[in-house]
Amino acid sequence: MLTPQGLKGKQYRVTGNAYPRLGRPPKKSRKVIAALAALVALALIGLGGVQLYDIFSGKNRNASAQACATPSGKPLAAPTPGAAPTASGTPAAAQGDPHAIPQPAAVTVNVYNATTKAGLAGRTADELKKRGFTIGKVGNAPAELDKKVPGTAQVIAGPAGAGAATLLTSQIAGATATADARTDGSVDFVVGDSYNALLDETQAAAALALATKPSPTPTVTGSC
Repeated sequence: MLTPQGLKGKQYRVTGNAYPRLGRPPKKSRKVIAALAALVALALIGLGGVQLYDIFSGKNRNASAQACATPSGKPLAAPTPGAAPTASGTPAAAQGDPHAIPQPAAVTVNVYNATTKAGLAGRTADELKKRGFTIGKVGNAPAELDKKVPGTAQVIAGPAGAGAATLLTSQIAGATATADARTDGSVDFVVGDSYNALLDETQAAAALALATKPSPTPTVTGSC
């Protein structure tokens, strides 16, 4: 004897090849399934509406910008601007700042000749003096530099002369700057094998402006 599901407890004897017909599911079950399907459809419609509102209201763009912020949440800091130029075009030195660009008259330059060309140190010193620099020692380069400067010039200064070295380096194309342990603000200008002449004053001013130009502020975009 079998009692198939849906026959409400009635028992039937299966004989031959005839089987009882199963009844349709109860109406209550169909109503419950239909109600659940309707709730799911409403939930999907509501979720889609919220996403569309976020897109058109710009909330996603704001979230993207926040993701690109620094860990502290503060905007990226702008770089410290360079020293303001004076009326003559030379940036004025900030008090106590060795990296600020001084006036030429405040810079003592020692001019040395590291080449085999006679009189080159004297002629270069005269040109620098015309531009307002204070000239110190003039002569041949010391043994450790003599005939060992392949470029146009080597500018040497200590920590206190960093700004003065930048000013002097801008006077000649291709000059290199190196540091030593001196404690004063003097600068050595060592003429090298490739030296021909100083830049003209307009070119030197442009080179100085480029050397002291502050770095651009980074731009925060929508993607990181």
